[in-house]
Amino acid sequence: MIELTDEMRDSLASALADKLPVTVCYVDVDGQPQISFRGTAQVHSSDQIATWARDPNGGLPNAIGDRPRLSLLYRNPGAQLGWQFQGRAHIDESDAARDKIYDASPEVERNRDEEKNGKAIVIDIDRVIARGQTLMER
Repeated sequence: MIELTDEMRDSLASALADKLPVTVCYVDVDGQPQISFRGTAQVHSSDQIATWARDPNGGLPNAIGDRPRLSLLYRNPGAQLGWQFQGRAHIDESDAARDKIYDASPEVERNRDEEKNGKAIVIDIDRVIARGQTLMER
């Protein structure tokens, strides 16, 4: 069972301000693995993480239709915290999800997409790993 913790919620919420943005790994439309930083990664529900993709035509939004599996990595060496979140992503076009994810994103990220043209991406978490050990699994 996946039940993301308050510590995970708080850590992701402050990741960008702490200069520890979450890293996401996905496979692009050409089959090439890609790694990118996500300053908007946030706990969306007890078993979901969300992120705002400023560029609606960017690599991640385009890739997840055919290749929804991805991994996110949060690491805070100072606090000796680190989690890998594995899951399946989808774009949520609903106004409620778009508003919630955009509004919960750091202001600096919202300012880079003031017109709110981006995409709300929701990841259903299947596994949480820390120090090589599975902590939670769907």
